[in-house]
Amino acid sequence: MAGKVLVTGGSGYIASFIIRQLVAEGWQVNTTIRNLAREAEVRAALDVPADKLTFFAADLTSDAGWADAVAGCSHVEHIASPLPTGRIRHEDELIVPARDGALRALKFAKAAGVKRVVMTSSVAAIAYGHGRKIGKYTEADWTNINGPEVHAYAKSKTIAERAARDWMAAEGGEMEYCSVNPAAVLGPVLSADFSGSIEIITRLVSGALPGLPNFGFGVVDVRDVADLHVKALTAPNMNGERFIASGPFMMMKDVAAVLRARLGADARKVPTRGLPDFVLRTAALFDPTLKMVTGELGKVRETPADHARAVLGWTPRPAEQTLVDSARSVIDHGVVKL
Repeated sequence: MAGKVLVTGGSGYIASFIIRQLVAEGWQVNTTIRNLAREAEVRAALDVPADKLTFFAADLTSDAGWADAVAGCSHVEHIASPLPTGRIRHEDELIVPARDGALRALKFAKAAGVKRVVMTSSVAAIAYGHGRKIGKYTEADWTNINGPEVHAYAKSKTIAERAARDWMAAEGGEMEYCSVNPAAVLGPVLSADFSGSIEIITRLVSGALPGLPNFGFGVVDVRDVADLHVKALTAPNMNGERFIASGPFMMMKDVAAVLRARLGADARKVPTRGLPDFVLRTAALFDPTLKMVTGELGKVRETPADHARAVLGWTPRPAEQTLVDSARSVIDHGVVKL
């Protein structure tokens, strides 16, 4: 089945691959960006037929443009959510637009007669705030936003998803809702504008990290995250569902080992030694990106995607392929200069 679908945040990393797959499968796509001055740039990166994709100006913090963007759509992929790109003065800079944007997407979707909304959440809404618990987390788990060392991004994703589910229970009516909760999204990039998670790879390949911090993350390919979103858009019995999108949990030393083994001379700057925790904590005082991971030191958060595999037949590609494709892509796009 294909019809017309709204994908919010069309300039974003995950949204870009979702749009590509939807168009390839015959959907007519509407998408939102905050400023239409970027339309030509985003179109060029997406490289899909012009008559299959229509842009609308809309922002998470305002009602303007939403009704037009969702008009005539039977489905919505709500992907847009703020990402920390630098030092934030207050956690509400992420929490408020994430929560209000999710509610805005749902309200306008219902008003337009949309059948189903698939929303991008995160494992950050599942596996955080539980102290030093080591083990597996499933879709039944929720981040404790009042727990130790829970950063603003994890709070924003948790609060936004909970708000969306509460709204659906009270106001959703016959409209359906489900969420996709990815781990660290890596893979190829379409341009030099990509998700902050790719910083993990750029810093390793460029030699920006003097050593390997003692932390890790679940690895998932952006192409597989897009595929899971598209599967969830039309599969039966999706209302209320929640799907973790993740491959194996890998420590930085394991990621570095894959890059060194598979990239040859292009991995010459990838560090080989560990980085003491105190060095990373000190560096994080001056680098907001690093500050987000200081709470992860020494922790293992496994988030297996057994549910997505069983219900949707989702099969992610090997993590090693994702890591290598990420590195090759940032080198090819000139993001990393060797």
